[in-house]
Amino acid sequence: MTATASGSDLAVEIDPRSPVLRLRRYFDEGTCELITDVDRSGMLAAVGLVEGARVVAFASDPTIQGGAMGEEGCRVILTAYERALADGVPVVGLWASGGARLREGVVSLHAVGQVFAIMTRASGKVPQISVVLGPAAGGAAYGPALTDVVILGPDGRVFVTGPDVVRSVTGEDVDALRLGGPEPHGRRSGVVHVVAETEQDAYDEARRLAALLGDQGELDLGAVADVDLAASLPESFKRAYDVHPLIADLLDDRSALELHPRWAPNVVTTLGRFGGRTVGVVANNPMRLGGCLDSASAEKAARFVRMCDAFGVPLVVVVDVPGYLPGVGQEWDGVVRRGAKLLHAFAEATVPRVTLVTRKAYGGAYIAMNSRSLGATRVFAWPGAQVAVMGAVAAVRILHRRKLAEVPEDARAQVEVELAEEHEVLAGGLARAQEIGVVDEVVEPAVTRGAIARVIAEAPRTRGQHGNIPL
Repeated sequence: MTATASGSDLAVEIDPRSPVLRLRRYFDEGTCELITDVDRSGMLAAVGLVEGARVVAFASDPTIQGGAMGEEGCRVILTAYERALADGVPVVGLWASGGARLREGVVSLHAVGQVFAIMTRASGKVPQISVVLGPAAGGAAYGPALTDVVILGPDGRVFVTGPDVVRSVTGEDVDALRLGGPEPHGRRSGVVHVVAETEQDAYDEARRLAALLGDQGELDLGAVADVDLAASLPESFKRAYDVHPLIADLLDDRSALELHPRWAPNVVTTLGRFGGRTVGVVANNPMRLGGCLDSASAEKAARFVRMCDAFGVPLVVVVDVPGYLPGVGQEWDGVVRRGAKLLHAFAEATVPRVTLVTRKAYGGAYIAMNSRSLGATRVFAWPGAQVAVMGAVAAVRILHRRKLAEVPEDARAQVEVELAEEHEVLAGGLARAQEIGVVDEVVEPAVTRGAIARVIAEAPRTRGQHGNIPL
């Protein structure tokens, strides 16, 4: 089987890694239109439809010098980006490249730098999605890293320097899988947002993302049916639970696409449809670290918030957070610096953003999770939710340390409970939060979807005027 590009007389045999084949597999059937020639550049670009919406895509050709990026190949990527910026549509890269072409020397390095520059110029203007289908090294690693979402296929590997170089320079014996596969980048580094089990899954996830970000739809209030969102929560306030079922019930059926599911899982970041419109959900997950924020989860949530804001995607923030995770490790890992990123992201955001406090919001984490002080559009809380500097028992252990020390040990627990009840009355909690306006309304779980939908529907459509720097 052969394929030729318009304006080129070069026939290309279709092999499984062929950029022609991969682009055709990505786009809606019969809609792939090549916009660059099939040649020896190692890159190919096309336009087509994804679920009926226009998208620009480019693909490495690993059959030519391992997909290495030379001057001509980089020019193909520039062509794709210029087209996407002109049309205001998503741009998708299908990557399998060993990086800059060694034979071209500094010429190829300069060309790769030009690719990085146009990616940065496009940041926040059009959605950028990378699908890594083979080894992506050097410049081909930083290319995907500059984009909004990175999907890793089963044969995808991402690293700045390959195993042979690592072995010769550092003496570390490592293979490509352990150096740049799904475990290091899906769970440890956070480089990869989505890990796909098959190559077709990688295309499918990239199609879903392009549709969610490129064709965001309109919110249809009539399509938002209320359900009891608390049905998946345990009866005991103290029991941990997985927040994913709550998110699934909040969003339209089977529309949720989670980013970074294994990295910093104490915060969940999910795109999906809500009444037909694309929204982003940020949620604490009590099943992981008790739902505490830490340095990694704050950074993860901050990048997601900025991406949604840049593309005008409304945010729903589901809060059940006991505070920041304490410890020497956290302080040394930059929890102050990285936590500040989340504060900055929410305070900067202009999109509609609704906060829902389900059980508790304590301390600095209360502020960081889209509080009224950071400009939340509306703050809802469920009955019985707690808003405070810290939990009442923890508070009285500090405030009444001397008094509790004088109480016999066998009676101390009961005295703590009594003091905690008094503290809750004095501190005001949820009632005080409503009184001063930092919680707008207490809503029942069974009518929460409708309440959130009305806020988003009534809010003006806005988007942040900033890029989406890889935080």
